[in-house]
Amino acid sequence: MECPHLATSVCIVPDSTKFPNGSPSSWCCAVCRSNKSPWVCLMCSSVHCGRYVNGHAKKHYEDSQIHSNNVKKSEKHEKEKLQHAVCMDCSSYSTYCYRCDDFVVNDTKMGLVQRVREHLQNLENSAFSADRHCKRKLMESSSINSKYLKLNGGTSAICATGLRNLGNTCFMNAILQSLSNIQQFCCYFKELPAVELRSGKTAGRRTYHTRSQGDNSVSSLVEEFRKTLCALWQGSQTAFCPESLFYVIWKIMPNFRGYQQQDAHEFMRYLLDHLHLELQRSYNGMTTSFILPDSSSISSSSKCCINGVSTVVTNIFGGILQNEVNCLICGTESRKFDPFLDLSLDIPSQFRNKRSKNQDNGPVCTLRDCLRSFTDLEELDETELYMCHKCKKRQKSTKKFWIQKLPKVLCLHLKRFHWTAYLRNKIDTYVEFPLQALDMKCFLLEPENSGPECCLYDLAAVVVHHGSGTNVLTCWPVHSRCQSCGGAW
Repeated sequence: MECPHLATSVCIVPDSTKFPNGSPSSWCCAVCRSNKSPWVCLMCSSVHCGRYVNGHAKKHYEDSQIHSNNVKKSEKHEKEKLQHAVCMDCSSYSTYCYRCDDFVVNDTKMGLVQRVREHLQNLENSAFSADRHCKRKLMESSSINSKYLKLNGGTSAICATGLRNLGNTCFMNAILQSLSNIQQFCCYFKELPAVELRSGKTAGRRTYHTRSQGDNSVSSLVEEFRKTLCALWQGSQTAFCPESLFYVIWKIMPNFRGYQQQDAHEFMRYLLDHLHLELQRSYNGMTTSFILPDSSSISSSSKCCINGVSTVVTNIFGGILQNEVNCLICGTESRKFDPFLDLSLDIPSQFRNKRSKNQDNGPVCTLRDCLRSFTDLEELDETELYMCHKCKKRQKSTKKFWIQKLPKVLCLHLKRFHWTAYLRNKIDTYVEFPLQALDMKCFLLEPENSGPECCLYDLAAVVVHHGSGTNVLTCWPVHSRCQSCGGAW
């Protein structure tokens, strides 16, 4: 938003002597000494923690308001100078006004906000360069297996940067961390060129997305997603604040506006769908940087594309299901091919009371049991009668799924909730799954046409839900070698 308070709330001039030592992203709060989410006041250059830590930056503003209210009316000019309403995030360099209660996109006539931003960036880069040599020695002295991941004969550093919680955004952070550890998917976005700088008032500046920006602002989900993945793999900070990406998500995905808890699987589907659609628009607009590098891969995966041209989303996550429905009265068979980006699996009812591996002597539910339940032949109930074109009316029928084409990265979602008449209950069944070599061959429509290694998947990441509601999500990225003809799940 255009903040009207900058003239009375921003007066510091970039000066290294006024700021603490070290990198701005690791500065400590002047009150609680926490180095999480540091914010610098653009009036007095004091550093305090954000509202999701201990909220001392906001308290600093509130204390200044109390002091300014005690100033005599004859000292109105001095009162205006005491506004400590505007502060800057020392990690993402976005600006926030407590009086407007929103992020700020404009600047003062002297350009002080941009000058402070550039100064903090220079301090961060200087601190990183000075610390790089020490980090390199530390990494060399550490175990190679724990610090590096060998892929395709090369060596690359493991992603070790975390994501700050913006207020119940663990659903988003868990999915972002998982996607960042899908090597081919992540590398594609990291290698995309940055969006060209816009002309006019914002030329040469970074664009900050806020809750109050109108529909005329340019919001690129692909660009903010690219920036987030790059930040996660740079290794220059311990945690990254994905607020710019979050506000773009607010704008294009209204279901996720606000700071309430959300479903991680639903968010992943929305995110992949919108990334796919934006990449398609770029492809149709002849933006060659978004086109898949191998044209043959596009044609070969055309069946898995969703709403038109194939993109990196469908190329990596896209598979094809064959849906067979048979009329039990006349025997008419109907076949339909459906593209998918993930498979949602029910937990078989016979395992739903087994909450731990050693609970009783009964069998343990495995991921293969869930996959087998998904692909088994089932009879449709009375509410799902099939419209038979030969009988010309709805008839009892059976349904069966086959996987016609496996994706490079297989996304599996376990349905952990089931609904009764009035309540939603969580299914706490213990499900056993392999870390390597998940064999999907027996679920294929034509397994004889697939090689033995083409159906094997190694685990890439796990997102786990804790609690009875949509409470906490934990992501465990697993670093494993992805076979050239197989994949990861």
